[in-house]
Amino acid sequence: MKKLFYLFFLTFASLAYSQVTTTSPAIPTSTGIITITFNAEGTELAGYTGDIYAHTGILTSASTSNTDWKHTIGSWGNNTTQPKLTRMGTNTYQLIIAPDISTFYSSTTGEVITDIAIVFRNSAGNAQSRPDIFIPIYAEGLNVTITNPTNQAVYNLNDAITINAESSIHANLELKVNNTSIQTASNATSISTAYTFTSTGNYTIEAIAVQNNETKQETISAYVKTNTQNQIMPAGLKKGYNNHGDGSVTFVLEAPFKTDIFLVGDFNNWTLNETYQMKKDGNNFWLTVTGLDPNTEYAYQYAIDYNLKIADPYSKKVLDPNNDQYITSTTYPNLMAYPTGKTTGIVSSFKINEAIYNWQNTAFTRPNKENIVIYEMLLRDFTENNTYQEAITHLDYLQNLGVTAIELMPINEFEGNDSWGYNPSFYMALDKAYGTSNDLKEFVDECHKRGIAVITDVVFNHSFSQSPLLQMYWDATNNQPAANNPYYNQSHNLVDNTNAHWGYDFNHESNYTVNFFNDVLSFWMDEYHIDGFRFDFTKGFSNTLYYGSDNWASTYDANRIANLKAYADHIWNKDPGNEAYVIFEHLSDNSEEIELANYGIMLWGNLNHSFNQNTMGYASEADVSWLSYKNRGWNNPHIVGYMESHDEERLMVKNLAYGNLNGVYNVKSLSTALDRQEAATVIFYGIPGPKMIWQFGELGYDKSINCADDIADGSCRLERKPVAWTLGYDSQTERQDLYNVTAKMTALKKQFPSTFNTDDFSFSLNSLVKRINLNDNVGRLDVVIVANFDVTTQSVNPNFPATGNWYDTFSETTLSVTNPTALLSLQPGEYRLYSQNQNLSTKKIVTSEVIKMYPNPSNTSFSLNKNCNQVVVYNLTGKQVKQFEGPFLKGTPFDISNLSQGIYLMKVINKSGESNVMKLLKL
Repeated sequence: MKKLFYLFFLTFASLAYSQVTTTSPAIPTSTGIITITFNAEGTELAGYTGDIYAHTGILTSASTSNTDWKHTIGSWGNNTTQPKLTRMGTNTYQLIIAPDISTFYSSTTGEVITDIAIVFRNSAGNAQSRPDIFIPIYAEGLNVTITNPTNQAVYNLNDAITINAESSIHANLELKVNNTSIQTASNATSISTAYTFTSTGNYTIEAIAVQNNETKQETISAYVKTNTQNQIMPAGLKKGYNNHGDGSVTFVLEAPFKTDIFLVGDFNNWTLNETYQMKKDGNNFWLTVTGLDPNTEYAYQYAIDYNLKIADPYSKKVLDPNNDQYITSTTYPNLMAYPTGKTTGIVSSFKINEAIYNWQNTAFTRPNKENIVIYEMLLRDFTENNTYQEAITHLDYLQNLGVTAIELMPINEFEGNDSWGYNPSFYMALDKAYGTSNDLKEFVDECHKRGIAVITDVVFNHSFSQSPLLQMYWDATNNQPAANNPYYNQSHNLVDNTNAHWGYDFNHESNYTVNFFNDVLSFWMDEYHIDGFRFDFTKGFSNTLYYGSDNWASTYDANRIANLKAYADHIWNKDPGNEAYVIFEHLSDNSEEIELANYGIMLWGNLNHSFNQNTMGYASEADVSWLSYKNRGWNNPHIVGYMESHDEERLMVKNLAYGNLNGVYNVKSLSTALDRQEAATVIFYGIPGPKMIWQFGELGYDKSINCADDIADGSCRLERKPVAWTLGYDSQTERQDLYNVTAKMTALKKQFPSTFNTDDFSFSLNSLVKRINLNDNVGRLDVVIVANFDVTTQSVNPNFPATGNWYDTFSETTLSVTNPTALLSLQPGEYRLYSQNQNLSTKKIVTSEVIKMYPNPSNTSFSLNKNCNQVVVYNLTGKQVKQFEGPFLKGTPFDISNLSQGIYLMKVINKSGESNVMKLLKL
């Protein structure tokens, strides 16, 4: 194997690089031990006191890109196989590579190692250094490198610089500029000279090393710019990419305090030149580009003031050199390749002739927000293939459940492909891990077709280091946003509560931030017909400083209230009369929430703990009356109440782990626990106001939000969870019973809003025995709901409003009431919903789904959302061209790669012999 030597240059340009140093000499021996020191300050790992691991590998001459790591040590997410760093002090960790790089990484004979690649991560895997860190390595023998300037550096006319180069061994060295020799040195390891740029344009800088008969050289480029022109921007332009419809496009970047910006991309071979130097109008830089092929997709970046390259903050699509390789062609067909070797970092892309989506449901009326049923969905764990296309195949299931809105956890571009989405980077770019832009539009369109609104979760409190708004204004010395950053605060407003330190805090008292996020909100409503937004952690929307390690900023903050109302006003002004939904995850003191609620904003209402106490059968803290807006003193039912959300443990998990028991009655029994979930569901929907279901709660989902083998261990919280369809939960009788009860209650809310959204109601909800009285002053459909969450038989005063026959909706039995306050005896877990309208007990819930394929169109394979026995494919002449004999489980891929492009008819036969015929478009 060829021996190696290692040359480390510590003038790193990237944010993450400034946090890595090495104690090794400039040119350690081939067998030397290398100590790498990692400073976590300014990263997601700042302040972390636990173990930190290195996901590490090497780049070799065989690597095709920075993502093509060789000989990685351990698998991602498996800390036991990854090197653990030694904690040296606050934010300081060390990794020792011994006895040498080749042995440490078990590289093979003949490989030439070019870089060490590292990502540092905590034990939970939910925080890591970003971006990936690369330490250059050079082969032993003669080598030369230019240490100043950096490649593609930008200078002003008459700037004076020092050009430096180093060689690995003594050699005759020479520096050239534009092929003219400017300095030589004999038998040296370094060379340096002053140089002044006397003309504008591109410069080629070359370092040459000669030793005996061997010559090595390195060449870089520099650019000397002209002064930026001040010119008024044409009217009607918006920030980002503007397509004029005539083959020309204009780019606009808002960049206060910046002097010079160039547009670089595929259209100019990623080089700086005068033609692509952007003009300036106030704080905006702009440039119109012509001569583009309208059917070609182009990648581009902005090059800002001396070497900083960023993607467009207003990107609709970005390309990621580290993560795009893991997105399959099934999820995102014909994904443009990253321009490897031409630039670094995330890039934006655009295409003049984008495929237009033709909306089918353009007159959608949003359901009444005060009676809405929201389904919170993490696409990654709701579908087996992580796609909008597969989610569409389950919309009938949700419609039958009675869902009137789907709330998608963040779907804008986040860091990595496998995430909850609360680590955002680009706010208008759709994350490609779930599908294409038109896939999302079809999903929204199909939801609207079924009367279902679509809400997206937005994270405006913070972002992480990939955000170009952060990179444009970064203090590398202190690893924090720069003091002049117009979008971010330098530090967190919750000063001492490190549990609330996520990424970097936006400054919501800056007009730049407010205008940017108003543009984001408008974009999602205009481009994707989104019906509303759930704002994450709205307590961070002011610059008030909060001290104390347990301080969650819950006290009244007038500036925060004003900022939040302004965002709501912007959303509502987009479509007066059919206003979009505004939902805050505020969870603050009632003094703030009452003002926001009375303003028309909906707020998350977390009743997880109290409902879980009931379902487990424990009397302490079992009061669920805080689900009532009246109990909070609000004017309107604007509490989005929930028993579960993505942030809380599943009720069923704790039922089965900690449930109470009394003799043979044991809450830890699956069937008993599910029955108690039914009782909780009836009480939950019986209290007027909007409600939210966390996905699969209607099936009694019982896989922990934490680690499967220790539900108290939160280190697995962000990991993938089993999909209910894969588990077969949707076909299990006892879970279907819970689904049917949920569907029944949502149907009642929808069919009888004057009862189930009445403002005339009373309740007794503070003990394990509960009662709700709903008084309908319009249709006179009064309802009485009672339930017993004890583990022993109990009695309850139903407080019937009248005597006569009362019908139990669920058991379809009749109770003759002569004494309205006579006690009713309820068995453990028993519930009843009485009305004097017998029709309430006759509605049956249909839970079956139609068979659907996804993706469609497809170029390689498709899958079905149901089990089947046979699939037969015909061309349009009726000739059979493909047959698949089963049985097949749902989700099985069917290969059609050998079929020609065109339209086909597909017949699917289930186990009962019933058949369905549908169209398939083969790309």
